[in-house]
Amino acid sequence: MTSPTKKRARTSRKGVGGSSNSFVEVLLAEPIVGQGDRGEIVRVRPGYARNYLLPMGLATVATENNKRQVAKHQERVNQIEGERLKTLKTTADSLGRYSVTLEANANEEGHLYGSIVQTDISKALKDASFPVEPDQVKLEGPLKELGMYTVKIELHEKAKADVKVWVVPAAAKG
Repeated sequence: MTSPTKKRARTSRKGVGGSSNSFVEVLLAEPIVGQGDRGEIVRVRPGYARNYLLPMGLATVATENNKRQVAKHQERVNQIEGERLKTLKTTADSLGRYSVTLEANANEEGHLYGSIVQTDISKALKDASFPVEPDQVKLEGPLKELGMYTVKIELHEKAKADVKVWVVPAAAKG
């Protein structure tokens, strides 16, 4: 039987404390659906932080030092992204002044025996020293006839260009 004068020992937990109606700020180490992305500081319930986020290594307590480090890191990431975007815009401007000539086998009416797809255009641009991947070439469908086409190249959502693609008949060998 317990004595009414005996008090329960209060346990002290390191990390996050608080009442059930308060919030704590944590710095996310991994993206969490419904909470935020890596590096974001979010407000969550203390129990969620203490029992799930912190033990699983998904977050850390958002101390002033951590907040400063995150701000510094974000500033550096923004600077790098700005420089990358500037380079991509310069490349897009150069691409806009460039035209690609691709040879293909065709019949007398100008219909190709095969087709020209994103990979073919990307390879031709890479051969001309433009770093364009096939998924950055935006075609509505394969090119199946001889002629001149305007093809959209999307290096970044803010760096786009239109490239002229000439599909010409292959030179006769012999």
